[in-house]
Amino acid sequence: MTDAVEPSEAKKAKTELPIAPDESWPEAWIIPDEVEDQYAENKLEPNVPVSVEDLKKIGILYWKMDAESYEYPVKSVPWDPKDATDPELKQLRDDRGYSYADIITVHPDHLPDFENKLKAFFEEHIHDAEEIRYILGGSGYFDVRDLEDTWIRIQIKKGDLMTLPEGIYHRFTCDDKHLIHAMRLFKGVPVWTPFNRPCDDHESRKKYVESFPPVTEGKQLEEAAC
Repeated sequence: MTDAVEPSEAKKAKTELPIAPDESWPEAWIIPDEVEDQYAENKLEPNVPVSVEDLKKIGILYWKMDAESYEYPVKSVPWDPKDATDPELKQLRDDRGYSYADIITVHPDHLPDFENKLKAFFEEHIHDAEEIRYILGGSGYFDVRDLEDTWIRIQIKKGDLMTLPEGIYHRFTCDDKHLIHAMRLFKGVPVWTPFNRPCDDHESRKKYVESFPPVTEGKQLEEAAC
């Protein structure tokens, strides 16, 4: 006679949805500190690509989702994440505790005062919570500051789901096609308030700098000597 197995032992450990393999991550590159056209690629000459490892070092997380097989409204504010039918989106929702969502379309036909809104989105800022975007259609860019305070441009397209950590300096724009259909996810009550730079004394910024210390010139020389 075998011993009875306790339910807790028999139950398999829950496995979280893994982030995408490195080869599936979006393209990223260094851009100048000042750009004339926010909708352009703004790559340096020659281009300076940024690795997935470097994106992970500043707290970026990324999943490649199936945005082709599921339908979403053009706009829904709010949109209940419990209505998700995509099993991977449902798992990610549960894994990370996303309880609120909305769906928006950034396009001149769907976003009043389009040009001014995009200028506002392009102001460098932080949030006091993680920022989550699932791109359902269209394309654009997230610009984020690296640990040396250099701008990294990350290209985002349909099927990309990316999170930016609380307190990271960043900005957003669509590309020259002027179309992004996106889902925004949030834990708890949504607060979309941006805190424009400079805000180094903000608690969320302090939290980020503590988790991801900036690279000083002395540290750069030390690493170069290794």
